[in-house]
Amino acid sequence: MKVILIEDVKSLGKKGEIVEVNDGYGRNFILAKKLGLEATPKNLNDLKLKKANDEKVAKEQHGEAVAFAERLSKLQVVLQIKAGEGGRTFGSVSTKEIAQAAQEQLGVELDKKKMQLPNPIKSVGTHMVPIRLHPKVTAELKVIVKEA
Repeated sequence: MKVILIEDVKSLGKKGEIVEVNDGYGRNFILAKKLGLEATPKNLNDLKLKKANDEKVAKEQHGEAVAFAERLSKLQVVLQIKAGEGGRTFGSVSTKEIAQAAQEQLGVELDKKKMQLPNPIKSVGTHMVPIRLHPKVTAELKVIVKEA
């Protein structure tokens, strides 16, 4: 019996795959627990249309991410931090503060979890902060830290 998997099934296959299983296993486990559908011509056609739609949506999201990355690379955010003698700072600039400043200064909403700071910014100056917008697209935002 051929089955189209709706969910990942351990030791059988991933979601969207067409697999060959024994009739009893297919009817009593896969179909009964709604882990898959029988591979009828209608279901195969639906799967093909769904995959085509998913690819189209993925291309659109990638295009939007690339356009947003280009726009983001031209922008900059200015933050102020208390500093003592010799440019030594008290505290650091976190991704949360960068996201808030971007929202206030640029009107751009950024997710602090997608910012990839290797370590918090603890010095005055210009820093480039990588932001992962899409699995294949990473943008860089210029963050200028000034002494308060």
